[in-house]
Amino acid sequence: MRNFCLVLRYDGARYRGWQKQGNTDRTIQGRLETLLSRLLDQKVEAAGSGRTDAGVHAMGQTVSFRADTDLSCEELLAALRRYLPEDVGAVSLREADPRFHARLSAKEKTYVYRVWNSDEPCVFARKYVYVFPGALDLDAMRDAAARLCGRHDFSAFCTGKKSGKSAVRTLRAVSVERLDGEVRLTFTGDGFLYNMARILAGTLLEVGRGDRTPESVEEILRGRDRTKAGFTAPAHGLFLWEVRY
Repeated sequence: MRNFCLVLRYDGARYRGWQKQGNTDRTIQGRLETLLSRLLDQKVEAAGSGRTDAGVHAMGQTVSFRADTDLSCEELLAALRRYLPEDVGAVSLREADPRFHARLSAKEKTYVYRVWNSDEPCVFARKYVYVFPGALDLDAMRDAAARLCGRHDFSAFCTGKKSGKSAVRTLRAVSVERLDGEVRLTFTGDGFLYNMARILAGTLLEVGRGDRTPESVEEILRGRDRTKAGFTAPAHGLFLWEVRY
């Protein structure tokens, strides 16, 4: 039995997220497992580095799976590139250490949130950016971003039922940069809670718009109250950019 490490790139617009679900076949994991099982003539289960929600994209989703096959990595990669849907691409495939697991072995992830902040129409990238018009104070956003860095309890920046698990995570870096009409928010950390990147993005946008101060993010962190943080930015602007091991 061999262990493989696959890197995928996908447009999440028409999918219900990464994780397979019993009531739909429109998930990345479900489509991938079905194809691998057919190609390798055996049941294959694929583990992703993390779950991306419905509508979220990936530039580099790492996947691990085990299979008993004589196919080379080059042959299997070619087959994946041939048969995967056109909005899912196999970037690379290699044989991994037997103990490697895409989620459990991950050390750090980077998410990028793309905001179109211009009066000009965004015609070609409109499905992959959140259109947010009006002036943004990028210096204030950078001040707030710096206050988010470090090891904190991010309970205020996640949604969903309380599971009893720790909400403590470390954000190593948060950057705010303008690329012509686009403002790009980049978050790098050791792990992300449900909707965390999207709520961080919404909060920073509220700071940029002047609805809250950079100092307020420290109060939000201390309060651990979801209602005190910013809105949840739409899924289509978010990309899982890179996973490091």
